[in-house]
Amino acid sequence: MSGSIQTLTLFEKFLDSYSVYYNVNRDSAKEPFDAEAVFYNNEQQYFLVKAAKISEMNTAEFAFFKTVDILDKERLIEYDKLAWNEGMSRVKPDSNHKNSDVVLIIIADRIEEDAKALIKKLKHSKNYRFSLWGFSNYRLVAVESSSNTACFNRQGSILRKLVGNIISQ
Repeated sequence: MSGSIQTLTLFEKFLDSYSVYYNVNRDSAKEPFDAEAVFYNNEQQYFLVKAAKISEMNTAEFAFFKTVDILDKERLIEYDKLAWNEGMSRVKPDSNHKNSDVVLIIIADRIEEDAKALIKKLKHSKNYRFSLWGFSNYRLVAVESSSNTACFNRQGSILRKLVGNIISQ
């Protein structure tokens, strides 16, 4: 784990926020990530009794956290590939699978301009059996702790409010 005190403080705020609904793992996170968080949800609907199950849906989210001093384009590409591949290795699609998403949150002291431009363009998605077995999306958030600003990819923009709340604390 690297970064200034401000970056590490922001990292702790993110983990505290995620620990409310996710299982956060700091000790044995997949290299090179500093922490990871996993969320699973199994929703079942019944008609009057449990034996008359109408539907079942499984959702999951795999979040990876990384702190760096300077985020450049090369590091961003490396972390992007590693997070997506690791997240996809954990997806277990079946007929009850709705979605399994992968989130990468990078907290840096400084983000270079070419990396900021690339963040908006990075995207991954996958569907399983023509979406009959669900899909996976990729969300990317990079936070620059020195300026308290964040960059998002298109799917990651749904985290804008959460990130704004964490940064403003």
